[in-house]
Amino acid sequence: MPLSSGTIIDGFRLVDILYRGGMATVWRVEHADVHIPLVMKVPRLEYGDDPTAIVGFEVEQMVMPALSGAHVPRFMAAGDFTAVPYIVMEFIEGPSLRERLEKVPLPVAEVTMLGVKLATALHHVHRQHVIHLDVKPSSVLFRPSGEAVFIDYGLAHHNHMPDLLAEQFRLPMGTGPYISPEQLRNIRNDARSDLFALGVTLYLLATGERPFGNPSSLTALRRRLYRQPPPPRLLKPDFPPWLQEIILHCLEVDPERRFSTAAQVAFDLQQPEQVPLTERAMRTSGVRFSKTARRWLQSLGAAPRASHSVANHLASAPIVMVAVDVIAEMGALSEALRRAVRRILISEPDARLSCISVLKTSRVAIDSNVDAEGRNLHVQRLVELKHWARPLSIESQRMTFHVLEAPDPATALIGYAQTNHVDHIIVGARASSALRRFLGSVSSRVVAEAPCTVTVVRAPATAAVKETRAVFT
Repeated sequence: MPLSSGTIIDGFRLVDILYRGGMATVWRVEHADVHIPLVMKVPRLEYGDDPTAIVGFEVEQMVMPALSGAHVPRFMAAGDFTAVPYIVMEFIEGPSLRERLEKVPLPVAEVTMLGVKLATALHHVHRQHVIHLDVKPSSVLFRPSGEAVFIDYGLAHHNHMPDLLAEQFRLPMGTGPYISPEQLRNIRNDARSDLFALGVTLYLLATGERPFGNPSSLTALRRRLYRQPPPPRLLKPDFPPWLQEIILHCLEVDPERRFSTAAQVAFDLQQPEQVPLTERAMRTSGVRFSKTARRWLQSLGAAPRASHSVANHLASAPIVMVAVDVIAEMGALSEALRRAVRRILISEPDARLSCISVLKTSRVAIDSNVDAEGRNLHVQRLVELKHWARPLSIESQRMTFHVLEAPDPATALIGYAQTNHVDHIIVGARASSALRRFLGSVSSRVVAEAPCTVTVVRAPATAAVKETRAVFT
């Protein structure tokens, strides 16, 4: 069916063409019963009769209705191949990330801000059991309100749906500069593939160069199975070590050596001063030839490994937050909190622990930031928090420490959990009293309003710790 402005398809009137690509044409459309801006994506079936374009469009028609939230376009309707194949979705009116490439390299603050938005959006997509598998600047739009939105799900994998592309094709599928090593081995169910592409994107935004160039052959693509990219500090000597650590952590060849989840990437980008620096952060030159040769030999005989599902990755690498009141009278409760934290971290070896203490401030009056002896209260609380955590004997790269200053501790804790995609909160509860029952406690508010699992710990009357759990999704 020839399409032109004014054509009506299932009640949608084509207005004008917004984009004409090799695989599809995107039209701006209107509908009498829909009062938000809309676009219609129509595949170009005559384009070389490429069967992957047809199957990819079927994948997108299947995956998009299963997605929701601010980080994906709102799905409206789809048309079948028996008539006119199309997908109608919400029109995202903000710019594309691709437009930022005209100004690379970008300032570190801007790269960090964009990285947090991209990692946050990826985390929300992954939580809906979808791996994008084609993360790149042209696949990202921004809402006027600032949220990153991922589009183009033609190569995506849904953990609970048939993988049509894997069933019909054996060649690796992705975009050359961004495709992950495991995708080259035809592994499509590992969410950390998107973290590799995120690392490529951050590298490009921060340095102005693609870490693996722009390969045009399978041989050139396979080099990333054994070659590490030049460290950003080789290209820019003043590059921050903490940002190089995060980017190269995303770009590890072995997915087991990458971040476990996109939420962890967003978390580190928001706490640069607490990013644990490894040898990755210190690199200023390429990897020695002997090491590259060893990796090349290993890659020759490497067989595809079974991968965890999206849900397993998210479940096995949670962000755990413990709220600690570090005053002297709370010794028994502090020890009970430590025992609870130990149990959870033993059962979740890939978990990240965020230790939080709230420095309560006045709602109206201006508080002094020093005590009677002239010591900075924020620094003092931070030292006490680290002292509380020392008996846990947890590796430093798994822990961060934060002192929040707020008049309402419960609101501060809940806000931190929401912003940092916390999966599990451990919070102490003081002994009950008539006043606390009347006013409400911090722990009860956290249980009622937190967006995740909450474990409430009380100081034990006996040797056993009494816990109650409430799970919120």
